[in-house]
Amino acid sequence: MFTGIIQSVGRVARLEPRGGDVRLHIDTADLDLSDVQLGDSIAVSGACLTVVTLESRGFAADVSNETLSLTTLGKHKPGDPVNLEKALRLADRLGGHLVSGHVDGVGKVVSIAPDGRSQRWTFEVSAQLSRYIASKGSICIDGTSLTVNEVNGQRFGVNLIPHTVEHTVFHARRAGDAVNIEVDVVARYVERLIGGGEASRIDEAFLKQHGFA
Repeated sequence: MFTGIIQSVGRVARLEPRGGDVRLHIDTADLDLSDVQLGDSIAVSGACLTVVTLESRGFAADVSNETLSLTTLGKHKPGDPVNLEKALRLADRLGGHLVSGHVDGVGKVVSIAPDGRSQRWTFEVSAQLSRYIASKGSICIDGTSLTVNEVNGQRFGVNLIPHTVEHTVFHARRAGDAVNIEVDVVARYVERLIGGGEASRIDEAFLKQHGFA
């Protein structure tokens, strides 16, 4: 699990095709890897990847076809910036929201407009993902935990303060760019319960257990 609080902006060192998928080499810049071991997880622009080699200036991770199909990772070029976050430890502060690192799909930057000292960003996602997004709910974009300001159909807006823009890949993003989207994990489970009829069965069992039915 992760928090969506970006710890460093690294860069893609190279992409190495391997039998149909890709080994991604990341230059981690100033991210401290002294406590990272082989097999540990690091979120790269929101996608949870497993460290398979530690290198002098970073690490490498294998990216499966499933991950390539649901994220922007396969479209990166050497030198492209990526958000980095090491996996959450139980003693860490949860400054953002609980993020799984399992990207749900790719969205698009629609517009960027000044809003005081901040910036108002509008994104567009597929209809399949938009149903999980709610005003004042949480959203993870390229691994960054953000609060949704408003939702209009398949588009939604967020506010980015100067610190967030400066210390994440958002400083390099422009209208039309693709971004990784992870919806709030709670929304997915709620839909699963309601859609499968589980919620009503749970309520009925609870009532019977306590003598109300």
